[in-house]
Amino acid sequence: MSGPTGPEARHARGGARGWQLPDVRPLDRLRSIKIKLGVLVAATVSMAALIIWVGYQQTLGPSRTLPIAIVLSLALTQLLARGMTSPLREMTAAARAMAAGDYSRRVRSTSRDEVGQLADAFNTMADDLQQLDTFRRELVANVSHELRTPVTALQAQLENMVDGVSEPDPATLQTALAQTERLSRLVSSLLDLSRVEAGAVPLRVEEVALERLLTQAADEASLVGAQKRLTFVVDVDPPELTVAADPERLHQVVANLLHNAARHSPLEDEIRIEARRVGRDVRIDVVDHGPGIAREQRAHVFERFVRGNTPARTGQGSTGGTGLGLSIVRWAVELHGGHVEVADTPTGCTMRVTLPGDGRPVPRTGARR
Repeated sequence: MSGPTGPEARHARGGARGWQLPDVRPLDRLRSIKIKLGVLVAATVSMAALIIWVGYQQTLGPSRTLPIAIVLSLALTQLLARGMTSPLREMTAAARAMAAGDYSRRVRSTSRDEVGQLADAFNTMADDLQQLDTFRRELVANVSHELRTPVTALQAQLENMVDGVSEPDPATLQTALAQTERLSRLVSSLLDLSRVEAGAVPLRVEEVALERLLTQAADEASLVGAQKRLTFVVDVDPPELTVAADPERLHQVVANLLHNAARHSPLEDEIRIEARRVGRDVRIDVVDHGPGIAREQRAHVFERFVRGNTPARTGQGSTGGTGLGLSIVRWAVELHGGHVEVADTPTGCTMRVTLPGDGRPVPRTGARR
């Protein structure tokens, strides 16, 4: 005959199978595992001695008191040791879950000893791994999306020409060329970013004359802004201002900032490139009069595939951005020991690059944050 099948019976059976010693941690206040082990030994010995003494007082004899003392001492040891080793068991379970792809498990850390410090370090590692896994998934999704758009458009145009729907006239070929150029820019940006983050970008540091470099970058950017009839103004004070940097990488930084400003500037607007010495540093500002970037978005525009939050900053339509340019700018600037930010201005957008100006910069590795 089968037993009862109600909820109470199921709960009783589940409780019987899953019963275990309570996870009590009375020794968490102690800051050393050695002290905990000493307290554990002292507690069990004291309990055994107390039981034997009580047994002698009650004339039970050693044949009774000794087994009782051993059993109770072992029970106390198991109870206290379980709380001491609980973080280790939780770390084992969490590590197995991570091996299966689950990075959400964390260890309850309440002690102050070496095991508690290990649990804290484990939780920090788990957070980093979860962030890396999230980044990897987002990167794959974003790259797939960015590649799909121009590939789909290019495929449709080529199919139309093959099927005779459209003629391979200059306008159609120009549209196809624009899509291939967008693909080329995306692949080039991904390669640059991977090199920078891997620390595989050597810096050839020399004294760079900023007026000549900024003027050259502005002349190149004027081709990008030709359709908008943009004007680029270079203002370096003093004109002989120099900075210790890799000229190729610094040119890449300025070129990306200028292209970004040109895409988001209104028609017939002016873009300014200003360079000043501020204290012991050199500051380069790229100023445009576009829609700007909201304050809450400024800390995120240097992340991959983030293009801001305003319609003109979304990279849609004619902007053609890949969302990687500013990320490359950040890493290249940080390689020089500087930093880049969105300056606080009432109108438009000012991208500000600050480089160390007192001697050669200290290059940083490109490890991901």
